[in-house]
Amino acid sequence: MPYFAYTALDSTGRQVKAVMEADHEALVLGRLRDQQLQVVDIKELKKKKAATIGKQKLKMKSLVVFSRQFATMIDAGIPILRCLEILSGQTKDPVLKPTLETVTMDVKGGMTLNEALAKHPNVFSKLYVNMIRAAEIGGILDIILDRLSGFLEYESEVKSKIKSAMMYPVLVLCFSQVMLFVLFSFVLPKFKEIFEGMDVELPAVTAALFAAGDFMQKSWWMILIALGAAFFALKSYSKTPKGRYQADWLKLKVPVMGELSLKMSVARFCRTLGTLINSGVPMMRSLEIVGETLGNQVLTGAVDQTRLSIREGNKLSAPLASSGLFPSMVTHMIDVGEETGRLSEMLVKVGDFYDSEVEQTVKGLTSMIEPLLIIFLGLVVGFIAISVMTPIFKLVNSVR
Repeated sequence: MPYFAYTALDSTGRQVKAVMEADHEALVLGRLRDQQLQVVDIKELKKKKAATIGKQKLKMKSLVVFSRQFATMIDAGIPILRCLEILSGQTKDPVLKPTLETVTMDVKGGMTLNEALAKHPNVFSKLYVNMIRAAEIGGILDIILDRLSGFLEYESEVKSKIKSAMMYPVLVLCFSQVMLFVLFSFVLPKFKEIFEGMDVELPAVTAALFAAGDFMQKSWWMILIALGAAFFALKSYSKTPKGRYQADWLKLKVPVMGELSLKMSVARFCRTLGTLINSGVPMMRSLEIVGETLGNQVLTGAVDQTRLSIREGNKLSAPLASSGLFPSMVTHMIDVGEETGRLSEMLVKVGDFYDSEVEQTVKGLTSMIEPLLIIFLGLVVGFIAISVMTPIFKLVNSVR
């Protein structure tokens, strides 16, 4: 379906610029006329530009600021439509601004807020939309928006901590790969020329090292093509249902990293489910949303089985425990929460605990990776140094 960019004037004379998806231009004009907007300019976007609209990603910080400001305005008694007009006018985010303008127009046209937000899944997740829906039904929009902003802010903070903790090891690893490539491609061939000129019999280790250097120098493009082909083949396979499931299963089984991935997924499961239940979203709908936000097909399958089990009358903790994926501490805490009637509170506490576990695991991982990288580089450099020095010692001994 094509996209149309338009410029219009509202009843107060304020200029409105936004993008609308429609079958044809006349439909856009009709919608704008129904919303009492005077069209100044309208044009259909080119296919390439329109294709990028649904693929743009919103910065989490912009969504957090929007939610907090929205909550403050609602708490102050400002009508929803006026809040949206103010927020769409003041935001500078290139993805959020046109989205809010479209949401404002949809709300003016008679849509509820959650229906208008649901039209933009690239900006507002199912979690966000369903919590807004529960807030509108319960009349607690300001409370839910404040809770959402806190939830999103905390998740963003955890992700940034993980990224910053992994930055140094990744940089060291990349630099070491570049260093080894330069060493094999440019330095070792020079030593080979020297030894060949001296007519020295090379040890087997040194000959193998020089052969590897020759291959790197002459066929480096083949290595790049092979790596690129392997990367794209794995990426394409991981997009298939079977490949994605196997990749997610492998993520959970890799030593250390698998444990980290599981803890992150458990923390998200508990925190998201606790927030949804606490906001008034029904259990079955909450589990459906949580399953879609976990980002791991193996765990999503376990959550789907849990939904089926609950539909048959079982408790939440029983199918989670039988899946063998969730730690026993999590299932026992959920069981206690169900018995005491404080399930949402218990889930949030478990989520907080596993968030701290993720942080500690990342710190331990980085402290372990750094010395391992240094040892690896030392072994490689030492091996190369010994391989190069052995013929020199042999030459010196023969001269003596």
